[in-house]
Amino acid sequence: MSGAQDDQPDPGRLTFPDLPRLELDQLLAQLVERAQEVMGTQGRLRGLLRATTMITSDLALPALLTRIVEAARELVGAHYAALGVIGPDGQLAEFVHVGMAAETVAKLGHLPEGKGLLGALVEDPRPIRLARLQNDPRSTGFPAGHPPMASFLGVPIRVRDAVFGNLYLTDSVNGGFSAEDEELALALAAAAGSAIDNARLYQTARVQQEWLRASAAITRELLSSESENPLALIARHTRELADAELVTVVRPTGAEGTLRVDLAVGAGAEKLEGLVLPVGSSVSGSVFVTGEPMMGSWIEQRERLPVRPPIEMDVDAVLVVPLTGSGQVNGVLTAARATGRPPFTVDDLEMAAGFANQASVAIELAEARAEQQRNALYDERERIAADLHSQVVRRLYSAGLALQTTAGLARSATVVNRVRETIADLDDVIDQIQATVFSVDDPADAGLSPVRDEILRVLSEATAVLGFAVSTQFSGKLDTLVAADLVPFLEHGLRLVARHAAAAWVQVEIRSEPDRLTAVVRHDGPGDLEGSAAADLAELAEAARSRGGTCGVGHGDEAGSVRWTVPTSQGDAVVRR
Repeated sequence: MSGAQDDQPDPGRLTFPDLPRLELDQLLAQLVERAQEVMGTQGRLRGLLRATTMITSDLALPALLTRIVEAARELVGAHYAALGVIGPDGQLAEFVHVGMAAETVAKLGHLPEGKGLLGALVEDPRPIRLARLQNDPRSTGFPAGHPPMASFLGVPIRVRDAVFGNLYLTDSVNGGFSAEDEELALALAAAAGSAIDNARLYQTARVQQEWLRASAAITRELLSSESENPLALIARHTRELADAELVTVVRPTGAEGTLRVDLAVGAGAEKLEGLVLPVGSSVSGSVFVTGEPMMGSWIEQRERLPVRPPIEMDVDAVLVVPLTGSGQVNGVLTAARATGRPPFTVDDLEMAAGFANQASVAIELAEARAEQQRNALYDERERIAADLHSQVVRRLYSAGLALQTTAGLARSATVVNRVRETIADLDDVIDQIQATVFSVDDPADAGLSPVRDEILRVLSEATAVLGFAVSTQFSGKLDTLVAADLVPFLEHGLRLVARHAAAAWVQVEIRSEPDRLTAVVRHDGPGDLEGSAAADLAELAEAARSRGGTCGVGHGDEAGSVRWTVPTSQGDAVVRR
């Protein structure tokens, strides 16, 4: 009885068959698993939101790219992450990465060049997800010292339907990247594209404002009474705004088919200043002729030239724009970045071209104002010359006659000699005043006004470089056939003295005689021009010989000199080009 009672079920306790209870356990387990998945998904969505907020908080593009890489690495869960920016040529122009130790990066040397899987994503911008990248035939392996990587996930970053670059993730912390990881990476890439677009718009607006501010500054400085060399102003602002290592300003030489580097600023500038370029076989010449700005790789442009450039430069990215004034090209402005620097963009080209045009107009306005001031100065000189001729010379002549009478009355030989010396000095003063009057009033000198202006320009530029005024002395009339040759000599001669002589004073003497024109640049510097500037002196000597003249270095007890002499059209030995 008792055993039978033990087998009876307890009426107060619920019991379930074994099979239904198993199904309920499975349902509960699935419910818990789904709940965990939902919580995990919510967590990753919160991570995506946090990453999106993180990358949209910075408008500086370099910092933004780093934030994108860091956010992607944290969001997807990868040991290594990188962002490759695609350049205009379709190759990797920039590579931002996180996760690798600085010592390892230093040992690897150069950054990836966009080959293998990296290049595959550049050529075909569609997501790539691999469990082991070594098993993919597109993989080219790693360089020596590179840390091992297994799983791989790459997604493109698009900005306004154009591929800006690619996001690369390797070595998942979970052993491999899932389809959900790929979706998260794509979502982050979309947000990154929008953030990059905003950053580029902000940067373009900021840089454009800086270019406009520089244009206004140049106009203001050129129209001021005391402004520096206009070309130096343009070059200085261009180098700063274009973030360039080298800037040159090229203008016509006056001889057909040639241009000259009038100004160079930056690395290697001393090798370029004064360099003469052929219009038909130079990049600057092409822009000068067409009036169209261009940009690109100097290395590629150099290979296309029919003539090898005379000077090798360690630059690659170049930007060349015309200096266009009143409907004509007056020169060419070039900015260059060192090899390995980022290339110039279309925005850079457009802003530099606009800046160059406005700067050219400002130069023309400044030159027009300077011309008005020169005309006013010439008018004042004519008035002073007339006063000197009508009043001062006559009074000096009368004083000389009175002294001659005094000498005749004097009985002391010492007094007579002193009076005669004074009379001779007065005669010299009268001759100098009359020469000045004639040089101002003579209408035959009208054609030499541009040459005079060029001489004044050269002396002004030399004063700025030397740090002190250049003393000048003129005598005689300039011959129209050789006066134009005088300006290049003065430019080169003063440049040589400024660079190599270490002088405390410099004097320029220009003396025109019936058969020759002589120019001498004297200085008190200890520098050895024949040793340090032999090549430049040889060039000056050759130019003088082509005119039938000579050029050489002179030495004295207290001063050195560079002397240049050529025959004039009035002489017997004139040599015409």
